[in-house]
Amino acid sequence: MSLVSMLAFLAVLTAVVGGYATARRFVRDRLRFVDAVQRSSAPWIAAAGAWVLGALVAFVLPFVGPLAALSFGASVGLGVAAGVRDIRKGTHYLKA
Repeated sequence: MSLVSMLAFLAVLTAVVGGYATARRFVRDRLRFVDAVQRSSAPWIAAAGAWVLGALVAFVLPFVGPLAALSFGASVGLGVAAGVRDIRKGTHYLKA
């Protein structure tokens, strides 16, 4: 595995993990009183938007491929779903 491939893999892994964590935290902290995020289509819409954004980045950067964009979109959708689940269970933390 070359150095460029390893750096590209780490960049994609960082984007996937960061997309999941950021989406989950944003939904849990900022969108907890928004009724539209409780719909079953909200994670799908967020995933589609993140996929489009990732596809634009993949078009510009040669080492980021369409699978990376798809992975980023899926991670954001899963993060939104996890944030909604946190809201429903009441496991979010209130800031003092």
